[in-house]
Amino acid sequence: MFAVAAVAAPLAACAPSISLTAAPYATDPLCASIVLAVPDKLGNLDRITASAQATAAWGTTAQAVTLRCGVEPPGPTTDQCQAIADVTGASVDWIVVEESRTGDWVFTTYGRTPAVEVRVPAGTSGAAVVDLNRAVSAAPQTRHCY
Repeated sequence: MFAVAAVAAPLAACAPSISLTAAPYATDPLCASIVLAVPDKLGNLDRITASAQATAAWGTTAQAVTLRCGVEPPGPTTDQCQAIADVTGASVDWIVVEESRTGDWVFTTYGRTPAVEVRVPAGTSGAAVVDLNRAVSAAPQTRHCY
């Protein structure tokens, strides 16, 4: 048994890891449920290790789609808000904003507490966000976009 642990430890150190900052409400117990339910693959991107509580990431450390649970829940907004449904019909309302400085896309759940933020780097397809619907649905929906 010791030999297995001795081999596993060095291999774990080689896994890609990205440094993220925990969101203000990352300690919400539902965040643990959400992060445990996220898929190992997001579109064609493999999951990588994220450093902070209630976070997840996919891709490479240089170009990662990141998720942070426990961000400030957004109030009413004039930003684009759309319901995105997956193949099962499960729908999540997302506020979608393109950052002018970086060109990255930021998706934030609307009407759910805790709120979840997903950052998609410029040049990466945001279509994979639909793969997070099931996990994000652990937070009950209290409001809708429209």
